[in-house]
Formats: sequence, C-alpha cells, structure tokens
Amino acid sequence: MKNGADTLRVACLGAGYFAQFHYDAWRRCNRVRLVGACDNDRDKAKATGLTAFGELDCMLKMAKPDLLDIITPPSTHRAAICQAIDHGVKAIICQKPFCTSLEEARTVTEIAEAAGVTIVIHENFRFQPWYRTIRQALDRQLIGDLLQLTFRLRTGDGQGPRAYLDRQPYFQEMPKLLIHETGVHWIDTFRYLLGEPAAVYADLRKLNPVIKGEDAGYFIFDYDNGVRALFDGNRLLDHAAENCRTTLGEALVEGTRGTLLLQGDGSVHVRHFGDRKSTVLLAAQDWSGFGGDCVKNLISHVIDGLLDGTPLENEARDYLKVIAIEQAIYESDSLGRKIRELGHA
Repeated sequence: MKNGADTLRVACLGAGYFAQFHYDAWRRCNRVRLVGACDNDRDKAKATGLTAFGELDCMLKMAKPDLLDIITPPSTHRAAICQAIDHGVKAIICQKPFCTSLEEARTVTEIAEAAGVTIVIHENFRFQPWYRTIRQALDRQLIGDLLQLTFRLRTGDGQGPRAYLDRQPYFQEMPKLLIHETGVHWIDTFRYLLGEPAAVYADLRKLNPVIKGEDAGYFIFDYDNGVRALFDGNRLLDHAAENCRTTLGEALVEGTRGTLLLQGDGSVHVRHFGDRKSTVLLAAQDWSGFGGDCVKNLISHVIDGLLDGTPLENEARDYLKVIAIEQAIYESDSLGRKIRELGHA
C-alpha cells in the first residue's frame, strides 16, 4: 500500500468486549486518523466516541477508510472483507479466528489477493514483549542449542456454573474452546519462535460439565531438528500472578547451555546451565492495554508496513498454516495418534 501517504484513514467494525483494546490502541498510534466505528448495536458504536454507524456498507461509503479493522466473530468475516474490497479499501486487519473454516479462509485470501488488498490477521500474542525477548535470546543462542519449549496455560476462569459469564459468556456455548479460541495463540507463537512443525499430537478433554467444548488438554509439536514444543492448557487452574490474564500462564524454554523462564508478571529470566541464580532479561512492567500492549504493537507493525513498506507478519496467506495446524490438533485428538500431514496451505 506504500504510496507516499503519511496518514491512514482507519474505520473499525465491531464494538464488543475485546474491541475496547483496539480503539484504545488506535488512539495511541501516530499517523492514523480514526474515521468511524460500526456495530449492529449502534449505541455501542456511539460509546467509542467516533462517528457511529449501524451498517458497514454505510460506513464504508461515508468514511472512505484506507484500512478496515474487523473486530467481529468469524461468521461475519467473509461478507465484511468482500464489502470492504468492493468499496476500495486496500488494507484489512481481521481478528482471529479467521473465517469459519480453512476452506472459507483460503477463498477469502484468494479474493483479497486478486484485488491487491492486504489482509493481516490480528493474532497478537507473538507481539507480546516477552515473546519478542525470548525470540531475541534464541537468535543470540543465549541458551545454546534449543531442546524444548513448554507453555502452561492457567487462566483460572473456567470453574463452576458461572465460568466465563462475566466477561465472554459465549465461551460456554463454543463447541471447540481451548484450542480454537485460546490455544491457537500458541500455535502461532510456537511458529514465531521455532518455525513450522513437522508433526503434532494432541490429547484434549472437558472438565467443566456446563460448557460444550474442551477446556483442558495438551498438544506437542515435533520439529525436524529434534526440538519439541508442549502446550499444556487448563482453564480451570491458575498460576502465580497478580493478574492471570497478563501472560495467561508460564513458559520454560530449555537449551543445552541454559533455560529461559517466562513468569506470570511478564518478566523473562535466564538461568545458565549449572547456576542456581537467574538474570532478568525483561523486567515486569505496568504495561498499557492488553497482554503487554500487544494490540498496539501489532497495529503499529501494520502501520509501519503499509506506510513504510516494512515486511508484514501474519498476512492472511501465511496464517492459513495456523488454521491447518489447528485442524490437525483436533484430528489428532479424535484419532488418538500423531498427525504428520499438517495440510499447510
């Protein structure tokens, strides 16, 4: 989209729970002009303080955005993206999960590519400062040759009959929860840190009887170089943190010359092999926004990519791999065996 412009006209579709973090992040970004907010509940759109619309078509006609930020459920994505393309929008950020299936996501990606429209999927966990710090440490071989990575998801919000009702009540009705809604973040984060897996094995279960989907389980990624990555998720249990939603859990990254530890406060520590004490690589901070301000970090990354021509992460074509791996995880759990054909798009 790089065309000499120094400001992006941005409109947002959706004003639900998580949208608050998008609007806050956009307001704190330079080189952006917010030109509209749209929601089926126009009162929610008005509450953003922006010019409010109840219909996307009307907002696209009136506001004429360069970029549309889609912050609505998967069932709305295809229609919203096609409308935006028809109205000349040249860039789109789309919340995950992207579309309702791999097939639909692939079709939408092809439509956008044919029209010359850039779609970036709003998969923001790789933009959390602790994972950027871990990636830098791995690139520097600070812990020697990597052997394994473990992330323990412990959100602590999934117990009892009122699980999730206070913040995201639709979680109770989702037929697929732990991996499709939450674990998908670590499918992408593991890819960011380690590259593409060669195989996956999964074992999923439902612990809280009031919900429809799975709320606990494991998946293991195999890599051709012998590295293993384990996601150990349980939404009923918590971890040692003042706010369990800062990191949603803890991580251990282990190599031949040391170990990296991500704690629940967002700090990252390195302990060299044979030592008892560790050194702080990233100190805990009072980060703005959600998850270490990862929403703003992603948005800033997209702004720089569109206006300055810097490479973009998580474009739709690349993100199809995440959806394919998610499918393989559910297939592995269903069949009770390791899946090697991950169906990369």
